[in-house]
Amino acid sequence: MEPVFFPRHPARIPMATQQPGAPAPERDTPSVGKQVLLLTLVSAAAILLFRLLASDNVVTDLLQKPQAVQLTYVPSDFKPDLNEEATLQILAQPEKYRKEFDALVYNFNLALLYHVANRMSLDDSVKRRLEPEYKKHHDYLKTLYFDDFVALKDTTAYLYENWYQDNTNQAVRIFNEVAGKYTCFFVTQILATLLKVTDGALLAKGRNVDNPCGIAINEALRPMVERLQTRAAILDFSASRGMLKDKVRKGIAELATFEVRSRMGLDKTLSYKFFGIPISQTDIRIEAMSVIKAGFKLDENFDVTFNPRKGIVYVTLPLPTILSHEVYPRIDKLDVGFLAGIDEQEMNRNLNELRRQFRQDAIENEHILQRAQERADTVMQMILGPVVKSMGKNYRLQLRFRSDAPPPIDPSPAAEPPRRRQFIPQ
Repeated sequence: MEPVFFPRHPARIPMATQQPGAPAPERDTPSVGKQVLLLTLVSAAAILLFRLLASDNVVTDLLQKPQAVQLTYVPSDFKPDLNEEATLQILAQPEKYRKEFDALVYNFNLALLYHVANRMSLDDSVKRRLEPEYKKHHDYLKTLYFDDFVALKDTTAYLYENWYQDNTNQAVRIFNEVAGKYTCFFVTQILATLLKVTDGALLAKGRNVDNPCGIAINEALRPMVERLQTRAAILDFSASRGMLKDKVRKGIAELATFEVRSRMGLDKTLSYKFFGIPISQTDIRIEAMSVIKAGFKLDENFDVTFNPRKGIVYVTLPLPTILSHEVYPRIDKLDVGFLAGIDEQEMNRNLNELRRQFRQDAIENEHILQRAQERADTVMQMILGPVVKSMGKNYRLQLRFRSDAPPPIDPSPAAEPPRRRQFIPQ
């Protein structure tokens, strides 16, 4: 028997709200017009908000990518108008010509910037801003240049450097080392500021394309150093030949307060190889004794004043310096090979390097200048103390130190100092 189904009452049958596959009821679906209107309002609000924030460079910095700067490099020669002899004189004695040294740094660094700008074919509006922008860096750069240069070059040893024909040439090498240390920094910093490429890219085309640092080092600093070294070799040779052509007799007024004696040796082997196999060698061993005296040159700055109200006699001395340096070399071994010999230039370089090591050790390790200054008070009390006491039992002596201002450079045409714009190529 087949089952029979009896329908229920329509009011008691639950009805599904939506059957599978059936479309949603029309009353729950927003119209297409409302969707378009809503999308338009949201888009308009987004655009308005973007423009509002972009005007304050807020969204621009966050969303926009850094713009690349397009440059076309053009040929340009670096020909600074410098007085080579005056420049070498300044580098040989930077403490004596401090103002001229600062001017040299200013003019040369500015010339580097102008050369880089010319090679990069920058607009005149950018070139006019180079000098004002560099002035923001010059105050600390000139101090860094001077301190590093003086720390590397012993300016009190010019007499010995001239004797070994390596005074001005060594000064040029040290200036190249110091300038190479800071050139890339300030050139890149200034050009990045003017061109606004801090976060962007620098795209360049043309002949001999290089970055600003490479242009400044390879096309400006290095050629100028080579020119100065050529001139320095001539000056060193002439100074060495003319040093003691005649006897030098002059009066001095020096007060030596500290002395350092030391001993040092140099052992060197020169080998001659054939296909990597040593077949001849030269052995040389040199020992030397050094006597260095530090003190004060009284003819430069020495003054005695009396203050009767305070009862003090003031004695003013210049800053301490190396007064004399005696080196007594002795050759303990000289075994010269038949192929690997040694010439006089190599021997002189070794002796001069040994002398430099003595002075460096005395200044940096023995602190001879500081000890000479500390000893000065005891010496002055010993020399002038009895005289001061004879003036009255309440009188006393007080020691002070003062350095003279550097004298101006010789105004002769051969030693004319570089002027403010002398290095800037026209």
